[in-house]
Amino acid sequence: MKNKKLFWIFALSSGVYFTQGIEDLPSQGLFYYLKETLNFSADKIMLIGSLTTFAWLVKPLIGHLIDHYLSKRAWIFISLALDIVFVLFLGLIHLPLFILVALLIVTSGNAAFRDVAVDGIMCVEGKKYQATGMIQSIQWVSVLIAGLFTGIGGGFIAQKWGYQAGFLCLIPVYILVGLPAYFYQEEINDKKSLPVSSLPADLKRLFEDKKILIIGLFIFLYKYSPSFGTPLFFIQRDSFKWSKIWIGTLGTLSTLFGVAGALLYYKFSRKINIKRWLFYSVIAGGLTTLSYLYYTPVTAVAYDIIYSLVGMFIFLMVMDFMARHSVKGLEATSFALLCSVNNLAGVSSNLSGAFLLPLVGLKWLIILSALTSFLCLFLINKIE
Repeated sequence: MKNKKLFWIFALSSGVYFTQGIEDLPSQGLFYYLKETLNFSADKIMLIGSLTTFAWLVKPLIGHLIDHYLSKRAWIFISLALDIVFVLFLGLIHLPLFILVALLIVTSGNAAFRDVAVDGIMCVEGKKYQATGMIQSIQWVSVLIAGLFTGIGGGFIAQKWGYQAGFLCLIPVYILVGLPAYFYQEEINDKKSLPVSSLPADLKRLFEDKKILIIGLFIFLYKYSPSFGTPLFFIQRDSFKWSKIWIGTLGTLSTLFGVAGALLYYKFSRKINIKRWLFYSVIAGGLTTLSYLYYTPVTAVAYDIIYSLVGMFIFLMVMDFMARHSVKGLEATSFALLCSVNNLAGVSSNLSGAFLLPLVGLKWLIILSALTSFLCLFLINKIE
């Protein structure tokens, strides 16, 4: 790559997102610990999973701090240093459940700071070089490559040693990802030209932007549908009798197809009509959800593979759409706001899925999830 600065933007973005992906390394071990050691039900595990994502719901606050204080690169260094400390606690000490969950919430918060900081860099530099879609494609290729390690590696660690070993394996990654952060030279003089403003003033500016409000509502309705992923995981273990390593292997295979979807978006991101393709994706999303009504060992494999490719292409299209509409001077805050709406929809999906599953059963939960996929259609013509 001839542009050295753009190279380090890609390197830093991919490094931070690789870290974000590899942090799932202990997740399989944690799931099995909750399910098979503590004998927690699916809805209780879904609830705990929702709690650990709290920091991702307040990303606009994080974005405000990053936009106005220190540099984006400095926030990345701070979060990496804190993560090393916290995973040592998680990996070396067998903690009571409430402390374990509390530390998971804190480490999730560190990841959120890194994510918002590097996304702010992506929005600023990506719009400058007309490369928001390309940078995000590389970011998520990195996440998926990390998924290749967390798929089989996470299953192996879970089966052989448990979740604590997974946390200890993260320490070298945190150290290495600091290298591209060191070499990337951020232009910080733009902060001096920004008026001093409070978080309420920044949010007032964003919420008075009608375009941002419409996009935010669209993103929420686009993403929201009652979740049923955890019950399918129970079916794989209890009905299909799949081993932990086979589940990890299938996750790795799906990840490879996800990488293919990300590379396709890298190639076509500057050519597609995002508005038209968003409409197509809504229809496709509803139909694919209904396909889970027929869930067998064979279809489970097919769904994971096919939907990983298509789903990654669609996901990057939505993220690119949000990045292109970030507000100048408040890139970290505005993109974080839209991402928080996206994450709020995800948490709402988990909570509503956990609430509805014991009431209506898996079959009707899948049908309700498919129907809610179409709620965003009426807004497509209103977005620019």
